[in-house]
Amino acid sequence: MSGHSKWANIKHRKASQDAKRGNLFQKLVKAVIIAAKEGGGDPSMNMRLKAAIDRAKAASVPNDNIMRGIKRGTGEIEGAQYEEIVYEAYGPGGVAILIDVLTDNRNRTASDMRALLTRNGGSLGEAGSVSWMFERKGLIEVSGADLDEENLMTAALDGGAEDLEKTEEGYLIYCEPSSLPEVREALETAGYQVERAESDMIPTNTVPVTGKEKAAKMLRLMDILEDHDDVQNVYANFDIPDEIMESLEG
Repeated sequence: MSGHSKWANIKHRKASQDAKRGNLFQKLVKAVIIAAKEGGGDPSMNMRLKAAIDRAKAASVPNDNIMRGIKRGTGEIEGAQYEEIVYEAYGPGGVAILIDVLTDNRNRTASDMRALLTRNGGSLGEAGSVSWMFERKGLIEVSGADLDEENLMTAALDGGAEDLEKTEEGYLIYCEPSSLPEVREALETAGYQVERAESDMIPTNTVPVTGKEKAAKMLRLMDILEDHDDVQNVYANFDIPDEIMESLEG
């Protein structure tokens, strides 16, 4: 899971920086719209909507924007009709990539994804070509300095968690997607600071990316894909050694 956790940390920091940019608000509201469309407008009955609202609020999206998004999703007000698509792709060195998008123009987005990948050392794959290398898991990020791992593990397991992994900012806790609410509640009840709780695609195996130039190229592709207005999430199974990551971030 090391490749995933490194990108998750980079992406989380990047999201905080991008909060000043309008396209982040647009992406977060799109996620609210599609969640409300699929599961209804009541976040207490729709876990996906609750997670989308939590992410939007964490990024300071105005409440009016969130409420309009819910109403657009449930059909109470008119607006663009979005559909969810998952593109499967390969990055430099054969890294597997999953790209989650929400789009109101399937043809435009497919053309954009193909062009972005081709120009940056990747290629679009067929359906099923890489998805088998990932599994969906609930992912909870807990932040804080000097956390006691044993106590955190106990609280997480009591809530139904499966595993945890140390990061620079704290810990990542893994569970079944259906267990997310219970694990989060158990952690918060125990006094831990939950930064985010959502469903992610976790790679079951990783591809080593060695060399600073190759690593920079891989991360640049991830950034470019993430920056596209229609892209909600990008998952990949690369594994970059810590010393190279540190030199790139330094």
